[in-house]
Amino acid sequence: MLMTDIIAKKRDGEKLNAEEIQYFINGYTNGDIPDYQMSALLMAILLKGMDREETLNLTMAMMHSGETLDLSGIDGVIADKHSTGGVGDKTSLILCPMVAACGVKIAKMSGRGLGHTGGTIDKLESFAGFDTGISDEEFIENVNKTGISIIGQTANLDPADKKMYALRDVTATVPSVPLIVSSIMSKKLASGADIIVLDVKAGAGSFMKNEEEARELATELVEVGKRAGKKTVAVITDMDEPLGYAIGNALEVEEAIEVLNGEDRGELSELCLELGACILTQAQLAENEEQAKAILQKSLVDGSALNKLAELVKSQGGCPDAVYNTELLPKSAVQLEVPSLQEGYVEHIAADGVGLISMQLGGGRATKESEIDLSVGVVLNKKVADAVKSGESLGTVYAKTAHEAQAAAEKLRECYKISSTPVIKPKFIKGIIK
Repeated sequence: MLMTDIIAKKRDGEKLNAEEIQYFINGYTNGDIPDYQMSALLMAILLKGMDREETLNLTMAMMHSGETLDLSGIDGVIADKHSTGGVGDKTSLILCPMVAACGVKIAKMSGRGLGHTGGTIDKLESFAGFDTGISDEEFIENVNKTGISIIGQTANLDPADKKMYALRDVTATVPSVPLIVSSIMSKKLASGADIIVLDVKAGAGSFMKNEEEARELATELVEVGKRAGKKTVAVITDMDEPLGYAIGNALEVEEAIEVLNGEDRGELSELCLELGACILTQAQLAENEEQAKAILQKSLVDGSALNKLAELVKSQGGCPDAVYNTELLPKSAVQLEVPSLQEGYVEHIAADGVGLISMQLGGGRATKESEIDLSVGVVLNKKVADAVKSGESLGTVYAKTAHEAQAAAEKLRECYKISSTPVIKPKFIKGIIK
């Protein structure tokens, strides 16, 4: 079999068979196929596409390119969650403890962030001492004991995706649905859960810029998951403004704790209940969405979801006291209010712009080597459709220095578009794909 023949076949719009897909995944992972040939194939896939069977075969080949996580030692139904990314997305910090408190096991591998804020792993490290590098044995023991564990991805999990993603990033081949689907689902399948729930973002602050693109991606993700034998559901959500109010690692942890304490944080609370309901119904712990949401709400009211977060933190070496006293989380040296210069109604908040502010303050990574400051970021005081008076605070900037805070405040004000007439807030949940 020759790589040039496979490239030519896809270039001409033909379907690749399972053996051909396995050949180039194995060859590229092992270093036998050079970057320039893989780049040519990735571009051919971007331009000519792949059908569902090809995408499934690609996903499975990538999944088996390295280690897979054996969760057979865990008793009960195991769920996992993935988000396609967004500004202010701290959903896992709320959803995972809430669902675990309701009886579903959470055995989750998460990554570090590259961009506007840290990933789930970075955010959890806001709890002093929290260790995401525990052994597989400790991971499984913790899930059996407390119902939840969240760790960093192992070095040899899905190595094909690591190599291919790095190449896609520098060859303008990232926006391909088959390549996105195989990248996401190969990692999720390698992680071993029974139920996979996906939060697919649509809007200016996400990768899929409109609902149509997000729906296409969500449909393909679900179909590949189901064909691989997993219960898979996708929820399509709006990302034209940041999710929740906090953007920044410790700030997002604090907001997550507020939700676990039963506070209503708008779309953030709505999303966590929707994703949680998908998991409970798929796990057959609730007959329908209404019953599932009532069970989830009870875990917030009775404190069991908050206590489950504390159990997670304690079991992995962190300080659980910070769950109950957020003053123990990292705090920035400077806090600066950002007053509005006009009166009206918030028409739009540039989510990507707010995310960039957080990154420039030190809350995210410009490169993989960048150091994250867990304490910095932005907390919004006004969201889309809110009324605002001149001089009223649009948000608060958390920074290391007064100079950085002032520069961020000016940029944050530019992220807001104020209308003189009332604004109707768009529907947040755009659809559910099962």
